[in-house]
Amino acid sequence: MTLFHGRHCPLLSTMLLSSLLGSSIAFAQSEPPTAAPQLPLNEVRMFTEALDRIRMSYVEEIDDVTLLENAIRGMLAGLDPHSAYMSGADYDLLQETTTGEFGGLGIEVGRQDGYIRVISPIDDSPAARAGIQAGDLIIEINNKPLREMSPDEAANMMRGEPGSEVTITIAREGQEPFDLTIVREVIAINSVRSRILEPDYAYVRISVFRVNTGEELEKEIQKLQTDNANLKGIVLDLRNNPGGVLQAAVGVVDAFVSEGRIVYTKGRLQEGDMEFMATPQNVSNDVPLVVLINGGSASASEIVAGALQDHGRAIIMGTRSFGKGSVQTVLPLDEKRAIKLTTSLYYTPSGRSIQAQGIMPDIVVDEAFVTRRSRDVAQYNESDLQGHLQNGNGDAEITDEMAQALISAEEVLVNDYPLNEALNVLKGINAFKPARPATNSGSFAQRNN
Repeated sequence: MTLFHGRHCPLLSTMLLSSLLGSSIAFAQSEPPTAAPQLPLNEVRMFTEALDRIRMSYVEEIDDVTLLENAIRGMLAGLDPHSAYMSGADYDLLQETTTGEFGGLGIEVGRQDGYIRVISPIDDSPAARAGIQAGDLIIEINNKPLREMSPDEAANMMRGEPGSEVTITIAREGQEPFDLTIVREVIAINSVRSRILEPDYAYVRISVFRVNTGEELEKEIQKLQTDNANLKGIVLDLRNNPGGVLQAAVGVVDAFVSEGRIVYTKGRLQEGDMEFMATPQNVSNDVPLVVLINGGSASASEIVAGALQDHGRAIIMGTRSFGKGSVQTVLPLDEKRAIKLTTSLYYTPSGRSIQAQGIMPDIVVDEAFVTRRSRDVAQYNESDLQGHLQNGNGDAEITDEMAQALISAEEVLVNDYPLNEALNVLKGINAFKPARPATNSGSFAQRNN
């Protein structure tokens, strides 16, 4: 490394060329000739020539360390949108994202056409409250154009001290670019939350996959079962979930299945291939399950949706997912620097690769809003007729006030069309599982066995 630290080293290009070729020759001597990778001599010379010309002719003086780090960064950026060079500070950011809290806006980003694309905002983050949407392109940060900038560099620019402001310029399809000034906050990633939609039907939201998401999900399911002894269905919402830790996705699937393969990875190096299997424990007790996905569901979200789909454990609803089916490995270069390199692709239990394809839902449901029609004043029911007979079941009649209360309880579903449809599917599943009638009729009992 000391070879490249000098600012003006006349023999830098020659020494670099000799070093590169020398290492190739040494490798060739230690490995069988057929396995030795040969560096292309002309391209190596071109690289050293370009390095030397930049050092000598660039408008401002630039040191060799910066040039070589930029070269490494460029090599990785040219491979795929997820490989990147990381300095010591980036190590810390990676740890914060996967395990805890950080100061920033709460956006997961990737690269598209040279710009920074929003994969999804984190729930209840400054970005989400400001109206940033999955699919938005961030073209400037604090008036600095982001063309050809890596996602990691852009994310680093958006992070900062809580309470400080950052202005980002958004390009959204069908609109002129616009600015949003957002105040940074401490982003505490609460990865799992739940609530009851209607009696016996639960909603579970996973916003991101962090180290302990699997354990958090198991606790939420157990709490739902304790509070609702007759739980008939769960909607698992993975919309706009950008992914996260692979093992967390495995833990989530394992909460719903009790056997079989969950996911496996394949790369160039066989020793890096992995396979994850389900354990016998199944905390969900096979309760009917619908999983919601959309274009912002990526990576670990797609592992979960694909595995549950292959196992026939859940009905997948929504729109096609993002399609990130690659695994990144952090490879240290020294104590302060590392490369995040795409090393393998992951596959669903049936062998499907999700890379650039995504998960296709079993039932396609686009994002929409439901408008409830008011009751026609000319419409009336039997119960409205004067002198109508009672039903004979001893049930209280439904008054207008009671009907209005039911409508109010469904308000959140009316405002979320895919969620409303998911709940309807769960109700349909249970409708075809009627309780056995309290009768001794043999023919009827046989038809229901």
